[in-house]
Amino acid sequence: MNRRHFVKSCGLGAFLAASGVNLFAAENDRPNILWLTSEDNSPYLGCYGDENAKTPNLDKLGCNGVRFRNAFANAPVCSVARSTLITGMYASSLGLQNHRSSVEIPRGLKTYGELLQQAGYYCTNNKKTDYNFPWSDRNVWDKSSWNAHYKNKPAGNPFMAVFNTTISHEGQITDARVKQRRDKGLIPKTPRLGLSEVKLPPYYPDTEEIRYNVAVYYDNMTLMDKWIGDKLEELKKSGEAENTIIFYYGDHGGALPRGKRNIHDSGTRVPFIVYFPEKWKHLAPVEPGQWCEDVVTFADFPATVLSLAGVKPPENYEGRAFLGKYKQPKRDYAYLYRNRMDERYDAVRAVRTEKWRYIRNFSPHRPWGQQYGYPFRVQNIMGLWYEQYKQGKCSWQEARYWQKKPGREMYFIPDDPHEMNNLAYSVEYVSKQRELEEKLKNEIVKTRDTGFIPEGMFEGLAEKYGTIYDFAQSKDYQIQRIAEIAEIASDGDPEKMAVLEMASGDKCPIIRYWAATGYLILGKKARPHIQTIQKLLKDESLDVRIPAAETLLRFGENSEAAETLKDACHAENYYHRLAAANSVQLLFLEGFMDKAKTLSLMQNLPEKKAGGPDWVNKICSQIKST
Repeated sequence: MNRRHFVKSCGLGAFLAASGVNLFAAENDRPNILWLTSEDNSPYLGCYGDENAKTPNLDKLGCNGVRFRNAFANAPVCSVARSTLITGMYASSLGLQNHRSSVEIPRGLKTYGELLQQAGYYCTNNKKTDYNFPWSDRNVWDKSSWNAHYKNKPAGNPFMAVFNTTISHEGQITDARVKQRRDKGLIPKTPRLGLSEVKLPPYYPDTEEIRYNVAVYYDNMTLMDKWIGDKLEELKKSGEAENTIIFYYGDHGGALPRGKRNIHDSGTRVPFIVYFPEKWKHLAPVEPGQWCEDVVTFADFPATVLSLAGVKPPENYEGRAFLGKYKQPKRDYAYLYRNRMDERYDAVRAVRTEKWRYIRNFSPHRPWGQQYGYPFRVQNIMGLWYEQYKQGKCSWQEARYWQKKPGREMYFIPDDPHEMNNLAYSVEYVSKQRELEEKLKNEIVKTRDTGFIPEGMFEGLAEKYGTIYDFAQSKDYQIQRIAEIAEIASDGDPEKMAVLEMASGDKCPIIRYWAATGYLILGKKARPHIQTIQKLLKDESLDVRIPAAETLLRFGENSEAAETLKDACHAENYYHRLAAANSVQLLFLEGFMDKAKTLSLMQNLPEKKAGGPDWVNKICSQIKST
């Protein structure tokens, strides 16, 4: 959107002011706070300069409010991002970094909803929660349902209300859902954008089918924008507009491939607009319509909403209030994390400053574009892109998503917004790389990041310590030493195998796990240490035996290693089964085991006892259909 059209769209202030509220009524001494959240969208908005977008309501909101240029979800997927949004703490500090889990957190850690209710706010959520931990027995909300609404608040109470829409979610771009919306007249019968008008990022193959799918998604974005307009109209009619601060944000990066689940800007950078009515404009960091360049993250949102309400954020909150009474100095960078996404394991950490992103891939032996079942099922574009790759039709820019990752990545965002030119190994930027690496290491240790603990160990640790958080806060969690070994392991450097050998005999099973993973990352280069790997195959911890078995099977036929994976696929602990199933499938896909041998390891798999998708049996089905 150009500046002339942006300024022309700026009618929201007068629109909301028309509600005619008494600005200085006694009950309005504290602001109401309204959060409008859309799912799975990067800054695909006209007011963020996206030429594909048609989002008039959000453009008006941006013109009259403050647009944050550097706002980030700490994790690129809903449940993990929402863990941080509700707790004010990094999901990786709490053991909540794995997508779709149900890990307990200490009762003494209070959500912002609980604290606001104690301060007299009426707090509602409509309706998505997906917080990744059991919360129903906590007093998080006065009301959380499809009917939850600020209009039901007691007279004189300020409100905090969250409304969430799934209109822009990746699950809404299936052929069936698109047809349904077209039949109802919600989106055009053919895409609003002509195929030649669609602006593609450089990592997508340029085909008509891919252009079409991108165009359809932008129709969904326009429909989402209409929902925003409806919510703003509702606020105006309620008479609460001039005492209500509005947050609009996406819950993480976009639904299109290489967005959601990925730690680059396309997966973590979000649109974030804050509107201040006249009474509360003194709280704005810049003038209406201007950009705020400060780095803010979801970890900061709970502290900020408490600060706006005049409530001091608790000491355990890891975010910083960027508005209100308890506003803190701005942060230098965002801390970002990615671990298991759906059924696929990974371990990635990153820091993002205003201009730089530094990524540490602790699982460089796995590609960015793993074979996630759900997005391949709901996103036509994912399958189209992968087929182009398999047929050898992709340029290097388009192919790298499907290939193994480098151990380190570093990008200068102003010159490289799509993060294609990795500067991490350039001698010209050694000092910058070291500076960012130090920030990342410090954050890992300071927050006692639990993402280095294999998920299969969670149950036993929680039984012993109460929660994963409690274990991580204890002296038994040797985070600095663990992070050092994980770094050496992920370097994939044969010259450092002596360190892995020493780590393989450590008393700490987490350190032994990273030693075994280091050998797996080295692949055939680890063969000189085959005796050490064979010892790891007999380790008391199944989490250690699984990567050791995969490594030995990549060397060639090994009946003991195969039996280890078979046993792991049938283990009592579901996350042992899932880790093993991933290893087995990759050995098959990469040609280390034939189909008959692979399926023999996965016969008669147990059913998952707890709720949620049974990814292990789904992986087995994928192998059968390949």
